Amino acid sequence: MDLPRARAHGTVTQRLIGDHLLSGRMEPGEEIALRVDQTLTQDATGTLVMQELEALDLDRVRTEASVQYVDHNILQADERNAEDHLFLRSAARRFGLWFSKPGNGVSHPTHMHHFGAPGKTLAGSDSHTCAGGSLGMLAIGTGGLEVALAMAGRPLHLTTPKVWGIRLTGQLPPWVSAKDVILELLRRHGVQGGVQRVLEYHGPGLASLTAMDRHVIANMGAELGATTTVFPSDEAVRDFLDGVGRGDDFVEITAEQDASYDFDEEIDLSSLEPLIARPTSPGNVVPVREVAKEPVAQVVVGSSANPGFRDFAVPAAMVAGRQVPAGVSFDINPTSREILQDLTRRGATFDLIAAGARIHQSGCLGCIGMGQAPASGRNSLRTFPRNFPGRSGTEDDAVWLCSPETATASALTGVITDPRDWADRLSVTPPAPDLPDPPSNNDAMLEPPLPPDEAARVALERGPNISALPELDALPDSLHGPVLLKAGDDVSTDEISPAGAAALPYRSNIPKLAGFTLTRLDPDYPRRAEAVREETGHLIVAGANYGQGSSREHAAITPRYLGLRAVIAKSYARIHWQNLVNFGVLPLEFEDPADYERIETEDRLHLSGLREALSPAGAPTLRVRNATRDEEYAVRHRLSPRQREAVLAGGVIPAMTPPPGAGPSASHRPGA
Repeated sequence: MDLPRARAHGTVTQRLIGDHLLSGRMEPGEEIALRVDQTLTQDATGTLVMQELEALDLDRVRTEASVQYVDHNILQADERNAEDHLFLRSAARRFGLWFSKPGNGVSHPTHMHHFGAPGKTLAGSDSHTCAGGSLGMLAIGTGGLEVALAMAGRPLHLTTPKVWGIRLTGQLPPWVSAKDVILELLRRHGVQGGVQRVLEYHGPGLASLTAMDRHVIANMGAELGATTTVFPSDEAVRDFLDGVGRGDDFVEITAEQDASYDFDEEIDLSSLEPLIARPTSPGNVVPVREVAKEPVAQVVVGSSANPGFRDFAVPAAMVAGRQVPAGVSFDINPTSREILQDLTRRGATFDLIAAGARIHQSGCLGCIGMGQAPASGRNSLRTFPRNFPGRSGTEDDAVWLCSPETATASALTGVITDPRDWADRLSVTPPAPDLPDPPSNNDAMLEPPLPPDEAARVALERGPNISALPELDALPDSLHGPVLLKAGDDVSTDEISPAGAAALPYRSNIPKLAGFTLTRLDPDYPRRAEAVREETGHLIVAGANYGQGSSREHAAITPRYLGLRAVIAKSYARIHWQNLVNFGVLPLEFEDPADYERIETEDRLHLSGLREALSPAGAPTLRVRNATRDEEYAVRHRLSPRQREAVLAGGVIPAMTPPPGAGPSASHRPGA
């Protein structure tokens, strides 16, 4: 039950924020600035981040540790991905980052293994950066530009969230695992349930959850729209750090005994059952038994949402001596090379291969639509975090999200199957694989930063597919343009800027990638936007939670490149709202959500007096006139003074750039 209380007191979240607070008040709704200790970038977002570092004229990163991972686009169908990998490696060497080689592993569990440390802040250009909260970190997914600024020594700005205390009691029953815990929260609250909240787990049930179990739960806090997820740093975290040879990094961080939360909820782990999210939303969760016997064509185990050794060892034990039936593709995406090494040492890789599994390289792959696209209209069960329409790489996909136990039982039967029912029929006891002691540690796949003098001589390797950042002009005082798209609720960034093998190789080529923008909602959108880009630009009208999902800032940059100047929505997902601001798109919200129904595609909207409205003294409420229907609507913005300045300038980078002839000043320099 989700009950509001007096404001949070004595929580782990408060301690982490307080230890890194540079400015602002720690009051819900207030903008604060935080010191950033570590950053994380991956190759789907990192190419833009490195171009942003170049635009900021950065000499060397100023964080304690910054790591560039290559985990998303490791399917090399042509030269473009390979060229991006060369560019990213050269940028890591030039700017002083660690570089995780292609095939080393998914960023989040790999970062947890090698760099994660209790009490640290982590800003990552990937929405699932929140997985780092499993170690008692304040780990926040952001747009790439905010990560670039953090690398340059600038603070991370965010709106102080409320703290949602989730008390865990009991222990998970047989055939139920950590994935079912987060699916239960999604079943109760849906994809908007955590907006402007930090999920903080506490209670006696924590004792039975390993650090990797917590990673599964923390990772998918992003699917609730949460700012991040926080677990205490306790004995489970100590055990994990000892196991990977970094016991000296352990610091105990727990909530005070009388801690109070803005909201309270309780989950009795012992009462949970296997759950599954139907297509096409992580929030569409039902018990597995409710949809049992639906035919299955593909099962994929892996991703940052189920990245631990046990998440592969349990399926291996379940299929040992058995065979996946004809017509079912059973795919294994090891989340790190180290896990693949440990599975191989234990014989689990042999059991999987003998049962008919297809072993893929370590990385995100199918999770981001880079390979393993399912057949049209056929059910694909995945242990992944997201199942937005078309994210798999197949337009009319049917992707379900579940635990490794449910996925494997279904792979063996060819239909969606509750693992408890499968086990009862065959008298199978729940596997309890021993964790490797110690686990493999493959440091050779991580290239350390170069010394500063050597790094300064490195030239960026730019292939022909890598464009420069687009020039961003200032916001005009008046907007008079057509509504080129009217979007519904819960539109994801996968629908705004698609993932998949066709689009993602152009992630560093904004003009080319722009041709894919919003084509899942309107295949003609890029052409129509180009037609009015120079003359008037255009607007988009959207429903609630616009821009949920991935943190990719391409979903803001490519519409902006095509002339988008403002979005009017019922509400926004946190990261996409910030990305719009970062690139000079004005994000507005309806004062009366019913006005959304009064606007249609191609209506011409007028907004006037924007420079005065966004001045420090301007009111947050504006009037928008629908010239087509001769109507007016009240809209509002939630921009801080800092953000108003950025939107007026055309984006954060233009706002930091001195006018021609002014010369550089301390306030414009990175890290100043």
